[in-house]
Amino acid sequence: MKVLLHTCCGPCASACAPRLKAEGHSVKLFFANSNIDTKEEYERRLDSARILANAESAELVPLPYDHEEWLREVAQGYENEPERGERCRRCFRYNLAKTAEAAERLGCDAFTTSLTVSPHKPSQVVFSSSDDKRFLKIDFKKREGFKLSVRRAAELGLYRQSYCGCEFSRARSGR
Repeated sequence: MKVLLHTCCGPCASACAPRLKAEGHSVKLFFANSNIDTKEEYERRLDSARILANAESAELVPLPYDHEEWLREVAQGYENEPERGERCRRCFRYNLAKTAEAAERLGCDAFTTSLTVSPHKPSQVVFSSSDDKRFLKIDFKKREGFKLSVRRAAELGLYRQSYCGCEFSRARSGR
């Protein structure tokens, strides 16, 4: 099956792409991250996704960066929500909808997301963010996925960020 992997970042996807490939899937990485607060941070994370794509011999499909659209569509009116609150759920829905559109356009049979490898992202909340029948609800935290992502990111020299990406999470984390 051709699977489009929404790649929130190279480190997280570094555990997901090999698992999907080991299960017999053909994998494309989809970098859709307009939630990232600055173009510079977006580029740093995209560079890590490129390194991972090369290491996995996988195609990388980046969606053009449009933080203004993300602010309008996702964050407006939800700026003061706590982490893991409604703004985050809206962000998951936004990114998964973009991934579903890309999966259709790219002729992929299914899509999933690397978001579920993070211990900071509740997998059930991510799963409830898309009702698209092509969405593979895989909890990449299982089978020590996060631990594997940390190890592989170090092996590949991937930039490992300290916040999810949006300015609201950065402000709350003090970074």
